[in-house]
Order: sequence, then structure tokens, then C-alpha cells
Amino acid sequence: MRFGVFLAPFHEPGQNPTLSLERDLELIVRLDELGYDEVWVGEHHSTGWETITSPELFLAVAAERTRHIRLGTGVVSLPYHHPLMVADRIVLLDHLTRGRVSLGVGPGGHITDALMLGIEPPDLRPRMAESLEVVLRLMTSTEPITVESDWFTLREAVLQLRPYQRPHPPVFVTSMESPAGMVQAGTHGTGVLSLAVSKASGSPVDLSGQWRIAEEVAAESGATLDRANWRITVPMYIAQTRAEAFAQAREGAAAFLLDYTQGVTGRPSPVPGPREKVIEQMAERGSWIVGTPDDAIAGIERLIEETGGFGGLAVWGHEWAEREQILRGHELFIRDVAPRFQGSLDGIMASQAIAQARSQEAHERRTDAVERARRAHADKSSG
Repeated sequence: MRFGVFLAPFHEPGQNPTLSLERDLELIVRLDELGYDEVWVGEHHSTGWETITSPELFLAVAAERTRHIRLGTGVVSLPYHHPLMVADRIVLLDHLTRGRVSLGVGPGGHITDALMLGIEPPDLRPRMAESLEVVLRLMTSTEPITVESDWFTLREAVLQLRPYQRPHPPVFVTSMESPAGMVQAGTHGTGVLSLAVSKASGSPVDLSGQWRIAEEVAAESGATLDRANWRITVPMYIAQTRAEAFAQAREGAAAFLLDYTQGVTGRPSPVPGPREKVIEQMAERGSWIVGTPDDAIAGIERLIEETGGFGGLAVWGHEWAEREQILRGHELFIRDVAPRFQGSLDGIMASQAIAQARSQEAHERRTDAVERARRAHADKSSG
């Protein structure tokens, strides 16, 4: 399993925005050092909380500061851009990162973004579907493309710069509550970024049912799906003890749910509160994973069981606690949680088990060897 961070990002209004962006970059550098597999960076143009407007531009800076971590757009809002520009920018970033980029796409994260651009909300998903097909054609073919849409035009269009990764950077489609994302994934055989584990109503999203939709569409369209390309994103906060985790993140988590999710985006809180009890209530209902590394392991195992299996998990890049506490949580995750799902402990545990089983024999043989050496030395000295 691959592990990453989904960095919308979320910054409470009132903070220095330049400093917040620098903090996001510093976080990605630390994730790279710790060994996270990937990071996903979003595109937003309103609300005051999510201030990265161009994930491609931001990731180009992050690429210069990192060595290994995979850099994904999480996501490019396709209805906001001409599809040729989307394809051109991601292919350029693909070359600049030497193939470290993934293209996550979606219909748009906030209705307020679309309204500023004069796009009616019902048009977002149809535009995304239309754009995604064109973006994939541009990246996979040099046949000139001509399209006359009601919102963009292409005339004998060809990408002059071909993708660095072949046939193109991995493509992921967002999926939340509606089946639209899974339909697109099944149509084109893309990966999936599932951005919600619970509905706005509070009931759990049927993730396994959503994946079945993608499989059914893929069977009809002749596309191939792979659960290894399915990412589940989930809010998580871990510390050394459960008491520390809840205490450290209590106010930040409540602000995220009540001040941002409910107060700004209009999604009603799925729990009754009060404010100081929000984090326990969200953890108890399984919407968030909060506690120790063992709680994180149990939460991921539950998600695996509920979904039937997926290829990667992305932790939401929130700021629920002090900076040092957040970074310590990421270190605990990579140290104690990730290895349980990546097979990296198999040889270590097997070697330890063999040594334990032979510990008494090893002690006796070591003692015998030392005694033999002593006797040999004594015999040589006396001779």
C-alpha cells in the first residue's frame, strides 16, 4: 500500500498567507524525508481557507526541494480550464519532475469557485467528462484533434511536447458521494481519489458499492481498472497516546468541522457537538481516525474490509495542532503504521523469530566457542 498526504490545504483565515504557503512546502519536504510515497495538492479560488490556486505551479516549486516523493494534483478542476492548457501544463511538469507527477482531476471543489467564473453548478460534471476525454486523447495521440464545444474550441490540436511518462502521467478522478467520478474512472480506466468516507448526511459512503459502479462501467466500455490505483483519503491525527491525540487536536478539529466545513462550505455537521466533543464523536462514528498508531492500524484495516481493498491511503493535510505535534504524528505514522501494510517488516520479523527460537542454542554454542578459545590459549601458553 502507498501512503500520502492530501494537502488541500486548510489554513484558518487570519494567518499570514505567505507563511502558510511556505509551511505547506516545508511539510512536503519533511514528508519526502520521512518516506511518504506521494502528496496531493488542490486547486481552489475561494472560501479563504484553501489558498493554492495552481497545484502545478506549487508542485513545480516543491519538486525542486524534494527528491523522491510523488507529486499529484489533487485536483485540477477541469471545468475551469481549456483542456489543451491542462494537458500542456501537466506534461511540462512531467518533464520537469522527471516523471514524478500524477494528474488528479475533478469537477471543482467549491461552488463559490464556479459561480465566480459564471459556471452553473449542474454544468460542472458534464464539462469535466468532456474535458477529461480530450485531455487523455491529447496525451495519448498525435492525431490532430478538432472539437467544437459550447465552452471550448480545438482546431487540429496536437501536444508538441509528449509525456515523459508513457503513455502519460497516472490519471486519478475524484469521487465523493455521487457516482459521477466512478463512472468516469470506469469509462477511461483511470485511478480514483475517494475524498469522503461519510456523506453530508452523516451516514457512511458505500465505498465498495461505488467501486462496483466503476467496475460495471469499465466492463461496458472495455477499460481496465486496478484497485492499486484507488486512493482513500481520510482525516487522521495520531500521537503517542490516545489522550494526547484528542487533547492536541480538539480545538483544531472542531474549527475544521464547524467553522470551515459547516460554516463556510455549508455542509451540515454530522455530529451534534458540543464543540469540545466533536473530535470524539467523529472518531467514534468512524469518519476520522484519531488516537495512537495502533488506532491508525485498526482504522486502515477497517477501511480495507469495508472497501474490499485499495492501493493507497492519503491523510488529510490539516492543521489541527501545533506544528511540531503534527510533524511528530507523521513520523509516528511512517515509523509504526505504514510498515504494517507495506511488507517492509516481513524479513525483520522473520529474522527475529528465527533468532529467538535459537537463542538458547546460540548462547550455548557461543559459550562453548569462548571456552575452547580459552583452553587453546592456555595450552599454547603452557607449551
